[in-house]
Formats: sequence, C-alpha cells, structure tokens
Amino acid sequence: MAANLSGPPAAAHPMPPGWPARIRALAAGRLTPVTPKPAATVVLLRDSGTAEGPQAYLLRRRSSMAFAAGMYAYPGGGVDPRDAEQAPAWAGPSPQEWAARLGVDRATAQAVVCAAVRETFEEAGVLLAGPDAHTMAPERDWSAERAALEAHELSFAEFCREHELVLRSDLLGGWARWITPAFEERRYDTWFFVAALPPGQRAAREVGEADRVAWLSPAEAVQGYTEGRYGMLPPTVSVLRELLPFGTAGAALEAAGERTLTPVLGQAELMGDRMTIRWSGYEELTIDGDYPEEGPPADDPQ
Repeated sequence: MAANLSGPPAAAHPMPPGWPARIRALAAGRLTPVTPKPAATVVLLRDSGTAEGPQAYLLRRRSSMAFAAGMYAYPGGGVDPRDAEQAPAWAGPSPQEWAARLGVDRATAQAVVCAAVRETFEEAGVLLAGPDAHTMAPERDWSAERAALEAHELSFAEFCREHELVLRSDLLGGWARWITPAFEERRYDTWFFVAALPPGQRAAREVGEADRVAWLSPAEAVQGYTEGRYGMLPPTVSVLRELLPFGTAGAALEAAGERTLTPVLGQAELMGDRMTIRWSGYEELTIDGDYPEEGPPADDPQ
C-alpha cells in the first residue's frame, strides 16, 4: 500500500524506500541517531511582474547525489567551520544580532549566515556582498572563485578579504529552521533564508550538483509537487506554500522579520506494519501507510 500524503495523490509521494527499515531500527533501539550538521539554504526570489508573484530559484539535484537525489531544492549546504572563526567584513545585522534571531551562539550564527551567502554564490552565482554597505559587487566572471570555495581551497572570509568585499547580511531574511528526522542516514539542522535577486545579477543556468535549474512561482512549484511532477522534501514545499501570499520578493523579505524560527522535526510512529510520520504544525505533510516487515511496498521506487 502506498503512503498517503495529505493533499497530493497517494501514489505520487510514497515513503522513501530506506525509511521503513530505519524507522523500525530506531524504534527497537538498534539505531543511534546521527548528530545533525548545521547548514543554511537560501530561497532566492525575483519579481515576475505578474499576478503570480515572485519566482523562486530551484535546483533539481542530480540522481547521483547522496542526499535528496532527484529532488528540487534551494541553493544551500553545510557550514564551513572556518566561517565561525574568520569573520569577513560585515554589513547589516551583526553576528550577535543574528545569534538572537537564530537562537544560537554568536560563532554559530556567524557561520550560518556566511554559509547562506557562500552557498548562494557557489551554487547560484549570486553574490550577496559588495564593496561597501550600500552597493553590490560588480558583475564579472567569478567561476574560478566559486570553484575554489566549493573545493574548500579558501574560506569565505578569505575570498571577501582578497576582493575587498563586505558581506551584506541585510539582504537575508530568516524564514524557517528544519531538522532532519532522527531516522535519516544524513541529518542537517538547516536554517532557511529568503533573499531578493540583487539588481544587475543573474543566477547560474548550469550548476554542478544539479541537472536542471528553474525559476518557478510558488503556486506553480506547489502545483507541480501536488501532481507528482516535482519531487521535493517537506521543508522545500512547505516554504513555497508559505510564500504563496506574497506579491513581491520585497514583501516576502519584509515578512521574514516577523517569523518564528522554532525548529521543525519530523517524528515517526510505528504500530505493527503501519507507519506515520508527522511534522508538528505541518499536518498536510503527514505520511501514513502500511509497510510490511519484509521491505518497502512493491510500488515504491527502488
């Protein structure tokens, strides 16, 4: 029996095949949860000038990726420990102010914001930094610098120092915080930010970790997910649903300041062959189905 995801057709979103066995192992005490790694992701928005509102920049992760293969996601990635130790020149809310906003210590907040800006630059080619607190970096070919950052050959602070750039934390709005469920093999404690595409900058059309990039309105993306055309993890589609009411990127960024960043964590319940996964406050994402002991249902993808 395929899992039932409230809202979308049941067959469109079965439980990932690796989850049932790991959920049973966790319930039986045979699985020690992996410690989540801190990470950041940015929902990059641009105004479309239409009634559908702004568009979000989405990447379809290659099928060879170890995490979320084939899923649409936003630019993002793990925190570089060096970002907690080496601060770039900074404009906008300070690391201490971000610490209060994100609910972490100053060093972690600094690293998370740096990760958000760095990953947006690495994956989307959009640089949320400039020569001062009021201007943006000039458009140029940054491919060598992006590759060096991705290869961890230099930290983001070193990159900013070399090019006399100031990180523009004022261009980010904290939106949500999601923690990967305890039964997952790879776990992340991820802060989601929103940002407007800066004037004069263009997002990359080709990304190494993605086989497709697309600018989609939240309505279009959510509809594609509901119809089973766009695979997305719960946080991705939830953020898109939350962006539906906003007519411009600026309106979404302004609304970010009013949002709470309480961590959202999926919880699994096991009763015989029946498994239910719930995300508190996001009941529309509930996964509920029968999963026999011998393995995932026959209609689950292998």
